[in-house]
Parts: sequence; structure tokens; C-alpha cells
Amino acid sequence: MTIDLKSLKSARRREVKAAGTERIPPVAIMLFAVILLLAGGTAWGLESLGAADWASGAAVVAWTLIGAYVLMALKIADQWEKAVVLRFGRFRGLRGPGLFWIVPVIDRIPMWIDHRVMVTPFNAEKTLTKDTVPVDVDAVLFWLVWDAEKAALEVEDYRSAIGWAAQTALREVIGQMTLADILVGRARMDQDLQKIIDARTTPWGVTVQSVEIRDVVIPPDLEDAMSRQAQAERERQARIILGESERQIAQSFADASVAYRDNPTALHLRAMNMLFEGLKEKGALVIVPSSAVDTMNLGGMSGMVALSQTAAKMVEKPESGG
Repeated sequence: MTIDLKSLKSARRREVKAAGTERIPPVAIMLFAVILLLAGGTAWGLESLGAADWASGAAVVAWTLIGAYVLMALKIADQWEKAVVLRFGRFRGLRGPGLFWIVPVIDRIPMWIDHRVMVTPFNAEKTLTKDTVPVDVDAVLFWLVWDAEKAALEVEDYRSAIGWAAQTALREVIGQMTLADILVGRARMDQDLQKIIDARTTPWGVTVQSVEIRDVVIPPDLEDAMSRQAQAERERQARIILGESERQIAQSFADASVAYRDNPTALHLRAMNMLFEGLKEKGALVIVPSSAVDTMNLGGMSGMVALSQTAAKMVEKPESGG
């Protein structure tokens, strides 16, 4: 059982790097530079007016302190995030999005909470199903923070906690389902995972939008066995369909025999029609037993010759007409 710790750690490093004084907006740097210029201008002006050195020095120090305050107190939160502000270690509130101020040294920002939909891949390796089949399942979790205060105060690292909760839930669901249910019932598995993970993450201020199973990997030996089983099942279905077709054909011949048994004339006409269809083709040769000729009362050889000539004339007429 593994989790994408690399992505979680990188996301955590981004949050820590963005926290506190390390996240200084460009506008604060610009204001600090302007204030330093004002400090230099004030010192030069005082010196030109003949003021004491301590006065110009005090002015420079004052402007520098003001610039440092602006540099450390001015913060900007993006549209999709909230800043968690602590004052003397106690929760002060959420700030943002947009421009806001904090009190340097007294206030600090340990975390920036992203309110966008986040994607966390997770998997379960070599997990036994209900029928004791080891499978590897890969899934993707879509979630978002709906309460930044709970996400910051109720859990140490909500990103890692969500990943581990999702992975544990996946192992539980796999253990309650057979391999066949997992292969054909992914939609049900997605719904069960969403309910379980959402129930665990709701106290952290996180809601789960959806869970999607990406892939289910089974052992190669079992995959080959299932392939042979599916092939055998298809062959069985083909034999059943062929047998059913033979039964229907036999039934049709049986019905036809009953009709011809009660009507010999219809049987003779059918036999003549079969001979006629065979003689219509150019160069066709039909061998008919003498007993069949006697039975159909075609007049022996003369009847056969006459029937052949008739068929030949019918074939020549369309050609001459064309």
C-alpha cells in the first residue's frame, strides 16, 4: 500500500514556503523601496536645514521602521485561498482573498488554505478481495476544503490525512467485494468510497466530490485463466446457438414432410422446380436417379430433354431481347 508522498510533500512545502514573512507581495517591496527613498530625502533635507545629526538619524530610523512594518504587515491572498492568522499562537481568523494587514511579530500566518478542487491519486497494492484474490487498484480522489478553519485546526496535515483516509477506505471496500463485483461494479465502488471518505473528512472541513477507479490489475496467471474461461464460455454459447439452429431446421423439415405427405402433387412440383433451378444455369449438369424420374412422372429421358430445352429457351430469350 503506497501513496503519492512526493506530491503531498511538495504541496506541503509550497504551503510552508507561502506562510508568514516568506510570502511578501511585490507591492510591499515597492512601498518599502519608496519609504527608503523618503527616508533618504528627509535626512538630506534636515541636513540642508542645519538640523542636528541626531534628528536626521532619528528620521531615517523612523522611516526605516515604517518601511519594515509595511514590508512585513502587508499581505495579499489570491482569489482561491484563505490565510490562517494566529495571534500569540491563538486562532485570530481567516483573511483574504485580496489585500489585508497583520501585526508583525504578534501575528503570523502558518498556512494558506486553497479552496479549489484538488486531485489526489491513491492506490491499494496486493489487497485481498472477498474471494481471496490479490488485486492492485488505482483511483483518483476529487475534494475541496469548504471550512478553512477546521482544515487548519482540526488536523495536522489535511492533505496527507485525506490521502491516507482514502487509501484505507479503498482497502476496506475491496475486502468486502468479490473480484467479479469489482470488475463489473465500478460505479457502485465509486459511490461507496465517496460516502466513506466524505464521512471521515467532513470533521476536517473537507468534502469529497467524487472518487473514480482508474484501473484494476489482477495477477497474470489469474488473467490467463479468466481469458480461457471467457473463451470456453463463448464456445459453449456458440454450440448452444448451433444446436438450436439445427433443431429449428429439423422442425421446419418435419413440418414440410407433413405437408408433402398429404399432397403428392405439391411434392412433384417442388422436385420439378428444383430441377428447373438447376438447369437454368449455363453448363449445369444435373444427375437424377431413374427412380426419381419415374416418381415425378417426367416421361423418362424425353421428359428430361424437353425440360432442358425449355430451360435453355428461357435463358436465351432475355439475352436476345437485350
